[in-house]
Amino acid sequence: SYVPLSSKAYSSLQGVDYWIIGLLIMGIGSVSGAINIFATIINLRAPGMSLQRVPLFVWMMLMQAILIILALPALNSALAMLLIDRWLGSAFFDPTRGGSAVLWQHYFWIFGHPEVYILILPGFGMISEVIPVFSRKPIYGYTFIAASSVAIVLLGYGVWAHHMFAVGLGMYADIFFAVGSLLIAIPTGIKVFNWTATLWGGEIKFNTSLHFAIAFLLQFVIGGLTGIMFAAVPIDWQLTDTYFVVAHFHYVLIGGLVFALFSAAYYWFPKMTGRMLNERIGILQFWLWVLGFNMTFMVQHFLGMMGMPRRVYTYADNPGWALLNGIATLGAVFMAVGTLVFLWNIFKSLHSGKIAGDNPWDAFTLEWATTSPPPPENFPVIPEVKSRRPVWDINHPEYADWKKEKTPEDKGRRGNLAKIAAWSFIASEAVFFLLLLVAYVVFNTKLMAPVGEASSPETLSDVTSSVLDVKRTGIFSLFLITSSLTFWVAERFLKAGKKSAFVFSLGLTILLGIIFLGGQVWEYTGLLSNGISINSDLFSATFFTVTGFHGIHVTAGVIALFVMLLMGLKGNLSSEKTHVFGAVGVYWHFVDVVWIAVFGIIYLGLLQ
Repeated sequence: SYVPLSSKAYSSLQGVDYWIIGLLIMGIGSVSGAINIFATIINLRAPGMSLQRVPLFVWMMLMQAILIILALPALNSALAMLLIDRWLGSAFFDPTRGGSAVLWQHYFWIFGHPEVYILILPGFGMISEVIPVFSRKPIYGYTFIAASSVAIVLLGYGVWAHHMFAVGLGMYADIFFAVGSLLIAIPTGIKVFNWTATLWGGEIKFNTSLHFAIAFLLQFVIGGLTGIMFAAVPIDWQLTDTYFVVAHFHYVLIGGLVFALFSAAYYWFPKMTGRMLNERIGILQFWLWVLGFNMTFMVQHFLGMMGMPRRVYTYADNPGWALLNGIATLGAVFMAVGTLVFLWNIFKSLHSGKIAGDNPWDAFTLEWATTSPPPPENFPVIPEVKSRRPVWDINHPEYADWKKEKTPEDKGRRGNLAKIAAWSFIASEAVFFLLLLVAYVVFNTKLMAPVGEASSPETLSDVTSSVLDVKRTGIFSLFLITSSLTFWVAERFLKAGKKSAFVFSLGLTILLGIIFLGGQVWEYTGLLSNGISINSDLFSATFFTVTGFHGIHVTAGVIALFVMLLMGLKGNLSSEKTHVFGAVGVYWHFVDVVWIAVFGIIYLGLLQ
């Protein structure tokens, strides 16, 4: 996926184009799903369930949703620029025409490193549910585990360039990202400590689910320790692109995440199906996977230190390499057999497994208060939550958690579902536009120009940028900015129930948006008639990309406003249903704010 290998010059066939389009579609779908998860958790919690009382699995899913919303746009912006390079001949990532392949790496890893936490956070949540149940005690340090996941979200955006130490970022950048890479180990270490402390002194019930959870702990620690090693830049230089890296991330994502998934499968399978998985078969699968996994990936640490490169389909006939690769292959066979055993266990249990009952583990969280499998409506009556272990409180009222340990009360505030979803979407789109504008700044301002080249027309594209009619665009910008005011007026009229005034104000908002789009078409026509297109130079590429995507968003906003207008004319948008209109308003105000930033940076040259 790295450019220039994925550029037209080196991958001329259409496979890469389909790959880009597929990733963009999946990225949009992932962000949509994350918005759904975020809005659901924030808005649809049970009565009494404050955010300090949600199960840790739900808390981790909330953090994962935030990461997806804020990280996926980085990949989407890079993919959009790559697609424009390939289809329209621009040069974002073509160094021979002034572009930067390193910019692709930055954008890719701004997404790529948070993606590791996107994958592993649900695993953390699963383990945080399994270990307390089979230790027969509450999770140790709930608040610390929840807070450390917030720290991971925050720190996860400051370590991406540790994947790029070999690029040559400079001493200060290396120091910054090395320190960040060390710091992010702290919140993860807090979780490991709390899981271990939960096990310590508990009435341990060793079953397949807990076996996988303990294996997760041990193997994830190994993956974390090898990750910390990469924070030392000289070690990173030595081991980058070797099989040591392969071993590291597999200990995190397979030794960690996949083992957590197996643990969760044995834990929640009875709830999903009403039947138990076979424990004897489960233990057989566990040992096949533990032996196979460690045979496969432990030896790869040594192969990496011996210099075996990754991303090569074969390996040299160097001393010891064949033996270690043979061990790794045998381990992979063990894992494959273990997977078949797991599938057989599922098939067998679905047909003849032991009936599970509603709560075979005497577990603590709400899903265990209903039947197995749950009915479509989950609960006949929505339960009220008083602590972090509501089912424990129901089954053991004399030892109820809420009697001895107070947690912050639920204030009942949930917010508007439509606006929560709208603001989540806006946060994602803000990152997308931010990175497009960063590309403009990188390629077109004196701030980022190489030393000694800041005044050259080739660097700043002064000749091309001089053709922009700033005054004319400023006038059309006023139309767009004014549309925010007319929308606000329309919203006031809607709440007051004044239909005619609402329709007039909203119609005026739509007209102002269309006038702005007309001004943009006028500007594009003038540029194209002067021979300035998206493939002329880096200024034109960044200009057309930023303003083009903004124009697409304005067009989408005008369509949404027109739908609202039709609903208003038909009487389907009453004063009691202003939340949908308000959500559209959040979007419309956002495109206006983005344009203010675009106008200031591109037309007024505020960063030059």
